[in-house]
Amino acid sequence: MGGVNVIVTKSLNHDDAKEKSGSIPQATIHSHEVIIIGGGLTGLRAAIQIADAGLNGAIISKVHPLRSHSVAAQGGMNASLGNVPGEDGKNDSWEMHAYDTVKGSDYLADQDAVELMCREATSTVIELEHMGTVWSRLENGKIAQRPFGGAGFPRTCYAADRTGHNALNTLYEQLFDRDIPVYEEFFVTSLVQDRGRCNGCTAIDIKTGNVHGFVSKAVLMATGGFGRIFSRSTNALINTGDGHALALNACVPLKDMEFVQFHPTTLYGTNILMSEGARGEGGILLNSNGERFMEHYAPNSLDLAPRDVVARSIETEIREGRGFDGGYVNLDLTHLGADRIMERLPGIRQIAMDFAGVDPIDDPVPVQPGQHYSMGGIDVDINGATILLGLYAAGECACISVHGANRLGGNSLLETVVYGRLVADKIIEDNPIHLEQDIEPIKLAIIDIEDKIGDIMDRKDNGNFFRVKNAITDIMFNKFGIFRDSDGMDEGLVEIKNLQEQFSKLSPINKEKPFNQSLIQFLEVEGMLKLAEIIALSAIERKESRGSHTRIDHPERDDVNFLKHTVSILNGEEVDITYKPVILGMFEPKERVY
Repeated sequence: MGGVNVIVTKSLNHDDAKEKSGSIPQATIHSHEVIIIGGGLTGLRAAIQIADAGLNGAIISKVHPLRSHSVAAQGGMNASLGNVPGEDGKNDSWEMHAYDTVKGSDYLADQDAVELMCREATSTVIELEHMGTVWSRLENGKIAQRPFGGAGFPRTCYAADRTGHNALNTLYEQLFDRDIPVYEEFFVTSLVQDRGRCNGCTAIDIKTGNVHGFVSKAVLMATGGFGRIFSRSTNALINTGDGHALALNACVPLKDMEFVQFHPTTLYGTNILMSEGARGEGGILLNSNGERFMEHYAPNSLDLAPRDVVARSIETEIREGRGFDGGYVNLDLTHLGADRIMERLPGIRQIAMDFAGVDPIDDPVPVQPGQHYSMGGIDVDINGATILLGLYAAGECACISVHGANRLGGNSLLETVVYGRLVADKIIEDNPIHLEQDIEPIKLAIIDIEDKIGDIMDRKDNGNFFRVKNAITDIMFNKFGIFRDSDGMDEGLVEIKNLQEQFSKLSPINKEKPFNQSLIQFLEVEGMLKLAEIIALSAIERKESRGSHTRIDHPERDDVNFLKHTVSILNGEEVDITYKPVILGMFEPKERVY
């Protein structure tokens, strides 16, 4: 799924466009009542709900659904089942789940959305179990739960350390059972609008290189995050923010894009995720002096403080010379014993052995912070609706704002499945039964995209655009990483603009149509460059430190001026930044202490 220009007939006059659209084969236009862009947990759960309501839905995915990034989620899914009591034998509740989530967000989450997610959590976990998800179990047979960072109870349900893999396969089997169409290895190139409504999209069939049109009554964006804009990331290579770019080009705003989560423990060298479940099982962080340094930063929560706190602590240890050469600290699991590691963390152990040559049973694992999650995304209301009629978003690509400035571990998988279902319910409710599906705007959109691709391929400069891609990821990690300041970010923004100028003259070397991955990556980079600018501008304008957004030059949280969401939208080639209030209600903002 990628970002290119918004549709319309700007390149042809009416008669020419009509004549040219008449030559488009009918076979390249597909008609469904609902199009879901993205085949991860959110997209699959939504598709099941759409099908069960009797609507004709389909999924478009850049990869086979079982290769979506959801499959990489390791740790688990939060729900206040209360199967494992907290301290002093207390029982968990959805209210405590909501409190931990709002506190973890540094009070930037919308509390009505948080309440809804936490209320739905227990039934969601049980629903997945009934569908076939094999949760790990306690000795009494109940679903197992373990502690995660920032949570007041052992609340995270898990399937060893392969929870995303387990849940994704479960939902895919349900999808398969319902015979829901999946257009896999299609790269979406534009959202199509007609009379003020989103009525479909265009996409490149990667296998043939041909542009197809999809006409629908509603489109759900479920395209995941944009982690690959940063050089150190746990994200799959496909996570390039394509859905965000598509929304931007359709003049749909993005929200809170400056809030980028850096996971504390990614494997040194490759940045493969080392699940928070490792610390939940008792793993501890040690600096080069052998000290458990989290005692100094979060004396109560220690290694299970929220991710923003632990990531800053690790980075501080490294910057002040207490890390190891190359920039890492150690994650020590050796005291857990072989049996516990092999039962609860088999995937972590295998990754450490395969990619670092370290067996966690015998030796500590080298780790460093890396980009992990995007709290910001497409601006939607609590129902997942955007400002564009007929266009919805859910999951990591959306900012329904349950994570605010910092997401707690275990809440991401929960959000995908809860809001995948709930937003699908809203689409079903809104379904305009009598709306005619007009394919003419889709035909014209296909022409526009084919013209655009032709223009790109005709450019004379076949320079190496991968250098631009590498440069932008380095700028984002170095200038917009864990610690930020005005001078560094201003420099970074200038460098981003320069890269945009260079890129506008380049063309892929490969000019063939079938399997042209070079073209697909070219279109991905085009969207990444625009998203980088928006992240930069949003971060520069937020002159405070909150959650994952830590400014050295503005170290304090400023509720007076910045207890609000950042909203960014394209105005021609420029980016306009505005703000909207945070929805409070259950919990008043106060200082976070862990």
